[in-house]
Amino acid sequence: MAHRLLVRRIWTLSVKEICCHPASTATTASSSFSTSLQSATTRVSFLSPSRSLPRSLPHTSCRAVSFNVQDHEDFTERVINSELPVLVDFHAQWCGPCKILGPRLEKAVAKQKGRVAMAKVDIDDHTDLAIEYGVSAVPTVIAMRGGDVVDHFVGIKDDDELDSFVSKVIGQ
Repeated sequence: MAHRLLVRRIWTLSVKEICCHPASTATTASSSFSTSLQSATTRVSFLSPSRSLPRSLPHTSCRAVSFNVQDHEDFTERVINSELPVLVDFHAQWCGPCKILGPRLEKAVAKQKGRVAMAKVDIDDHTDLAIEYGVSAVPTVIAMRGGDVVDHFVGIKDDDELDSFVSKVIGQ
C-alpha cells in the first residue's frame, strides 16, 4: 500500500511539473531525470498537448469503497470523524464466515456509489477496537454515523439482507 501511495505521489508531482513548465523548461527538467535510452525531447513530446492524457477522465475520490484500519488514530480519523455513514467489518483471517461476508458486504457498499464507506478491522491486529465496541464473535458489522453506533449485526447475511441493512444505514 505504501508503495502504491509513493508511486501515485511521484506520478502526480511529475505530471504537474511537466504541465506547469513551458516546453524548454520541461525538457531541461526531464533530462536531469533521464535514465533511459530515450531522449528527453521524445519523452516531453509524448506528453505534449497533442498526445496528452484525456481530460475527460472523471475525477474520483482517492477514497476507496473499503479500507483497512491501520491503528486507533486511523479509526478515529476515517470512521468516527467521517461525514459519511461507515460500516465497520470486524473480521479475522482465520474466520471462514468472514471470508464469505467480506466480498458480499463490499458489493453492497459499492452499489451505494459513495454514499457509505466500509472499514475493515482485523480483530487479531486491533483487539483494543474489538473490545471497545463489544465484539464477541466474528464477523460483526457495526454501522456508524457521526461517530455513533446506529446498528449492527453478527454473522452472515444474504445479499438482499445486506442491501437492506446498507440502505437503512444511509437512510433510504
